[in-house]
Amino acid sequence: MREFIVENLISGDSLSMATIVMNNVVSILIAFLIMFTYKITYTGASFSKNFCVSLGAIILVTTMIMSVISNNVALSLGMVGALSIIRFRTAVKDVKDATFIFWCIAAGIGCGVSQYALVAVGSIFVMLFYFLTRSTAENGKMLLVIQSDPNVQNEVLAVIDDHFGNKAHLTMKNMTDTNCEMIFTVSERLLDKANEKHMIDVGERLLKIEGVHRFNQVEQQDSISR
Repeated sequence: MREFIVENLISGDSLSMATIVMNNVVSILIAFLIMFTYKITYTGASFSKNFCVSLGAIILVTTMIMSVISNNVALSLGMVGALSIIRFRTAVKDVKDATFIFWCIAAGIGCGVSQYALVAVGSIFVMLFYFLTRSTAENGKMLLVIQSDPNVQNEVLAVIDDHFGNKAHLTMKNMTDTNCEMIFTVSERLLDKANEKHMIDVGERLLKIEGVHRFNQVEQQDSISR
C-alpha cells in the first residue's frame, strides 16, 4: 500500500513538446488580449507600460508553473510550500489592477492545463464586461477646493448652487477668523455639463467674487492605500 501511494505521488506523464508549445502560444495570445483590454480601459492619471507588460508575463509564468505540476502531485505540494514563503511588498493601489492580476493568473492556470476554450471564452466575456462598464468607471468624482474670506462664504455657496443646480455636495468646511475653506464633491460629467451650460468655468465664476483667494480642482482617485 505504501509503495502504491509513493508511486502515484511521484509518477506523472510528461507533457509532449506539442502540448507545451500550444500552451504557451495560447497564453501569449490571451496575454495580448488582456494587455489590450487594460490599455483601452485604463482611466488613471499615468499609464504604466511596465505594469501592462508584467500582466502578460504573469500569464506565461503561471502557465509554466501549471505545466510543471499538473501531472505530478508531489511537485504540486512542493510548489505550494515554495510559493507560500514569497512575500510581495509592492502595493496594488488601484482596485482594477488587482482584478487584472487575478484575470492573468486564472488565464495562466487554464492555459497550463490545456483548457483553451474555457480561457478564451471566459476572457472574451471579461473583456466585454470591462468595455460595457467603461463609461461608468470614467465617471469619476471631482473635488472643488475653495479658499476665501469668511464673510463671502454665502456668495460662494450661491454660485455653487446656481452653477450645479444644488447637486454639489459640501464635503468639508474649515473656517477660522481670517480664512474659510470649503470642499465640494461633484461628478466629472456634472462638472462638464455645468461649465458647458453656463459657458464659463466654475473656477472663473468663483474667482470673480471679491474675497475668494484660491480655487483648486482635484480628481478623486478610487485607490487602495498602503
